[in-house]
Amino acid sequence: MKKTLFVVALMLSVSVLAQDKMLSSKQLMTRGLYPQATMWGLQFVGNGNQIAYIQDTVLYMGAPGKAKARLTLGDLNKVLVASGEESMRYMPSCKILNDKEVRFSTKGKILVYNFSKRTLSVVANYPTDGAKNIDIEETGFKSAYTENNNLYIKNGSKVFSIESPDQDIVYGQSVHRNEFGIEKGTFWSPQGNFLAFYRMDQSMVTDYPLVNTTARIAREQPFKYPMAGMKSHEVTVGIYDAAQGTVLYLDSRRDESVAERENYLTNLSWDPAEEYLYIAKVNREQNRMWLERYYVSDGEFDTVLFVESNSRYVEPCDPMVFVPNHGDQFLWFSLRDGYKHLYLYNTDGQMLRQITKGNYEVEGIIGFDEKGENVFVYANKESAIGRAAYRVNLSTGEMVLLTPAKGTHSVVINPKGTMLIDSYNSVENPGCAQVIDIKKGKPVAKLYQLDNPLAEYAMPDIKMGSIKAADGVTDLYYRLITPPNMKAGEKYPTLVYVYGGPHSQLVTDTWLGGGNLYFLFLAQQGYVVFTLDNRGTDNRGFEFESCTHRQLGTIEMADQMEGVKFLHTLPYVDKDRMGVEGWSFGGFMTITMKLAHPEVFKVGCAGGPVIDWKWYEIMYGERYMDTPQENPDGYAKNSLLGKAKDLQGRLLVIHGAEDNTVVWQHSIEFIDACIKAGKQVDYFIYPHHEHNVRGYDRIHLYEKMFDYYETFLK
Repeated sequence: MKKTLFVVALMLSVSVLAQDKMLSSKQLMTRGLYPQATMWGLQFVGNGNQIAYIQDTVLYMGAPGKAKARLTLGDLNKVLVASGEESMRYMPSCKILNDKEVRFSTKGKILVYNFSKRTLSVVANYPTDGAKNIDIEETGFKSAYTENNNLYIKNGSKVFSIESPDQDIVYGQSVHRNEFGIEKGTFWSPQGNFLAFYRMDQSMVTDYPLVNTTARIAREQPFKYPMAGMKSHEVTVGIYDAAQGTVLYLDSRRDESVAERENYLTNLSWDPAEEYLYIAKVNREQNRMWLERYYVSDGEFDTVLFVESNSRYVEPCDPMVFVPNHGDQFLWFSLRDGYKHLYLYNTDGQMLRQITKGNYEVEGIIGFDEKGENVFVYANKESAIGRAAYRVNLSTGEMVLLTPAKGTHSVVINPKGTMLIDSYNSVENPGCAQVIDIKKGKPVAKLYQLDNPLAEYAMPDIKMGSIKAADGVTDLYYRLITPPNMKAGEKYPTLVYVYGGPHSQLVTDTWLGGGNLYFLFLAQQGYVVFTLDNRGTDNRGFEFESCTHRQLGTIEMADQMEGVKFLHTLPYVDKDRMGVEGWSFGGFMTITMKLAHPEVFKVGCAGGPVIDWKWYEIMYGERYMDTPQENPDGYAKNSLLGKAKDLQGRLLVIHGAEDNTVVWQHSIEFIDACIKAGKQVDYFIYPHHEHNVRGYDRIHLYEKMFDYYETFLK
């Protein structure tokens, strides 16, 4: 099998001398063992080239490499107390307005501090008790927030409310189960004159039962969970007019058919003049998208700018972005040529040109230069597992690499588009930051270089490489973590850690290769830990991700087994002591692989696993599997219920008792199938936890899984 090795090991200069300190399970949630940036809140001051950042309890401002202290926490607290406000324990996150003023928030108030006058003014306030989904607009500091299912909009001293008549109607919150890039439910217009918001009617969606067992008599706490093939919720979009204090709703339905009411309303965008609101409407089948425009004045439909369709699925996740100084032009992300690229349109719906092109993905827009002639973007053009920043000319498409250092970059561009602050890390580098002069194409100041926080510990080797997929053509990237100080001729138990689903990329050119302390702990305890991003995962193009359509689990497992073949070529891997572990989609993959290849995997550990896709939510499930009615063979083939009879060896299934993502029904029914098949299976529940085990209980989870491997794999 052809393989490529491009990072030999994680060995920094500080680790030249052998270190033998070992991680304990109690340390696996310790933030201090991950690199901690020594400067944060990095930003440019106003429209110039000066920078600002916070270090310890001091705010610094000035020329790159020459910044001076402008405000200490102690001095800020003196002014706060003198103004009748509470003091703060830490320097707050802030926005530098100019070289004289800084803005920050505390306890429901937005305050501006004047450096020269040493005065503090309250520019706005918003409630904190019971308020959620707080959304502050940047011009007049109006605020929108929700309490229960109600939406409140605060404009100065006035509060406008849109109250829900019952628990079935939800205002101002995220909809469509947070798919399509939706993360919130309110959207301020550019000048703050209007607020667009979601209204979700869930009355037609079946209640799904969760149980609160902390009560004296356990009580039911149902929530709405639309399962694949069943009835979906219905969404509309409202617009609040701040000047008039009125609300209207967009005419987003051409008729009152079920199909029209169940369309997904995604990626809301305001035009710069606040005359129109744009929506990327997706049909429930998710194979067609209409970019639609509506009048703000009356909510009436204006036009469809363009349509995108695909026989598999269309998934817009990024709203249109208007080009500065070109109010009739905007950028649109699309995978229509096979990779995620930018296209320039005018507001008549005419595509002017494709801006980026090639076998790589543009992962996001950073900003524009002052004249709107160039756009700054993130892309993985140099490395499929890294991320760099580029300047792209909107007229010529010329693409200039701005961050040549190997790794994964996060940048801030100054308003003129002439300088950037580059923060990045890689497998070899815990993290650093520098200021780059874009015109000169070189760094002008180094801000910090982090040390290895694990320098005192016995460091496993982290190797990054690639193998071929099951198709024999496609490159797949892996991360291989091996025990420190391995002995020649000795074989080690090996754990395959898998996720493998859409919108994931576990193998990245970041510190620890995208891994975590848990993997290092396992390696220190004598385990080899292997992770492979199979086809079906993210950032490799549409065919790479969508080839799994209607058959989730099939191609993914074929690729993972190519990874196993590679492991079998390594002299230190013990073929007879191999395990597989994963959570959520990875839990589904773990059980899929364990049941299909009992001769390979002695042990499996599956957390929050999908067992049968008919029990998963509509938005995600129907995109990748269609409905159970449309794809009965695909659902049946990839259901794990009928395969429980194939269980051999040890399998530990773990589930959060209040999981509202992969509902508890999945693992309960799988356990029942194992019982009916006469198969023994191990099962563990985390009470009061949802889809992930969070907080200190996660230490218990790590110890639970480790003990399982020590007992049955090692």
